[in-house]
Amino acid sequence: MFELLGSGVLANLAPSMLLLVLVGTAAGMAIGAMPGLSATMGLALLVPFTFVMDPTRALVLLGAFYMGAIYGGSFTAILVNAPGTPSSVATALEGYQMTKKGKSELAIVGATFGSLVGGIVGVVALIFLAPPLAEFSLRFGPQEYFWVAIFGLTIIISMASGSLLKGLIGGVIGLLLATVGIAPVGGEVRFTFGEPMLQGGVPLVPAMVGLFTIPEVIRLVARKGRGDAELIDGREHRESLGSMVRQIFSKPVNLIRSSIIGTVVGILPGAGGSVANLVAYSEAKRSSKHPETYGKGEIDGVVAAESANNATVGGGMIPTLTIGVPGTPPDAIIIGVLLLHGLRPGAELFSTSGDLVYTFIIALAVSAVMMVPVGLIGGRALQRGVVAMPARYLAPGITVLTIVGAYAVRNSVVDVFIMLVLGVLAYFLSLAGISSAPIVLGLILGSIAETGLVQGLLTAQGEAQPWLTFFTRPLSLVLIAMTLISLLWPLVRQWRQRRSTSEEKTPEELLAETLRKD
Repeated sequence: MFELLGSGVLANLAPSMLLLVLVGTAAGMAIGAMPGLSATMGLALLVPFTFVMDPTRALVLLGAFYMGAIYGGSFTAILVNAPGTPSSVATALEGYQMTKKGKSELAIVGATFGSLVGGIVGVVALIFLAPPLAEFSLRFGPQEYFWVAIFGLTIIISMASGSLLKGLIGGVIGLLLATVGIAPVGGEVRFTFGEPMLQGGVPLVPAMVGLFTIPEVIRLVARKGRGDAELIDGREHRESLGSMVRQIFSKPVNLIRSSIIGTVVGILPGAGGSVANLVAYSEAKRSSKHPETYGKGEIDGVVAAESANNATVGGGMIPTLTIGVPGTPPDAIIIGVLLLHGLRPGAELFSTSGDLVYTFIIALAVSAVMMVPVGLIGGRALQRGVVAMPARYLAPGITVLTIVGAYAVRNSVVDVFIMLVLGVLAYFLSLAGISSAPIVLGLILGSIAETGLVQGLLTAQGEAQPWLTFFTRPLSLVLIAMTLISLLWPLVRQWRQRRSTSEEKTPEELLAETLRKD
């Protein structure tokens, strides 16, 4: 293996290969930064250009593009609260708040170096852990995927920092939206109101763009200017690059933990960065000594989300290359390109085409490294452009971008209306204190939970109590334990905080507080 790794490194050091990786990374970042143009769509558009290329260069170009696109979604998420890709939802939660506080440059630097570490960790896992982890992922049945979705829904508790009830209301709205369309098992048509375009359900990208972006555009127009957001122009906090990098790497546990979460989630077929970034963000908040700062512009939240979603690139390639099962949606396109060039995923691919595989794997790492100079130059230039743009141009510009992004997903005007309706709904819900984040979380995980529940019950029809199958499988029990910990941990943390606060008070203060209550 090490000999093949060496040949992969040498192949990637060739000037023509480095240029190919650079072009792929930069193009991916540009596509990822446009709301609506996801990494999957960009890879699909790129496939025809790979027909005339040899298999190695075709895979290297696609891999670099994929890595850059996942990272590129952070730019608009941070600057205008418009996640370029579904895997940048959690980035928008903290990044845009940092922009409003005049710390957009720090957020972009944090996203850049978080993506670098996540990408490298994912590639290292791909190199050394591919066979055993791919075999482990095959043990996940519908019961395990149901509990994965339930575990993910517990993140609502972390997002609902203001009111748990309002967070739950947002999650329920997302779950209801997830029921629109043809049922994943059974084929019943639900809540489409006779519109054929809704048979596939509420499309994630238009919904996500509408829920996050349109409310900010409405607020921008309503105050006839930037108002309190004007500080991102005149009061931008300028720091040296070195001090920002030191601040990001001062908490290596957050970086490594989030990267490992992204790698593990990427291995699970179908999950991808849209789940990984939210789980990593939740864990970063849960383990923080100051969780109350999350949702108000916390750099650790940006770093956690971006390191996790870029780690899914390498993690998702593990089942893709070893057993032919796409770990994330873009990996399905990688499999298609392999088959087009006469290559079949599996153990034979590593034995007969080892040079190609390891050149491709090393190219992913090279792309992760190239994201730093390209991202810092391009991202900071974009940041300064957005900061300097007057509000009278920014609001219509964002609106046009969101409409084009929503339409481009399926070339459907219906998707534009869905985006606008959900955006207006999200604005009025925000006035009541209900955030868009739990809605998106419910929409993403609702179909996963429903499919796992129904398929799990169907596979256990021969048993006396089919529902027991969700509580008897070993991996399900592990996931149930994680879900309970996720639910109870906020209560434990509050109890510890109250206890530490009471211990700091003097007996006289405690007596006075007791008398006031009486």
